[in-house]
Amino acid sequence: MEEKIVEAINQIRPSLQNDGGDIEFIKLVDDKQVYVKLVGACAGCPMSQMTLKNGVEKYLRATVDPSIEVINATAPQF
Repeated sequence: MEEKIVEAINQIRPSLQNDGGDIEFIKLVDDKQVYVKLVGACAGCPMSQMTLKNGVEKYLRATVDPSIEVINATAPQF
């Protein structure tokens, strides 16, 4: 499962890199929670949460598993 997720993230990376940002896979928890870190221009972008949910998470759900949840590893966890 982790290998499929990393492969899918690598397919998304060029789009983020074109905008001066990037994404890093951090870890997979319980085969559902995918922790990632946005870097570069994406790290400080006010739209980063939308990018994660409407872009990355949607793509991973469509290509890997519909139960995946993408979590920003740099955001405070409550």
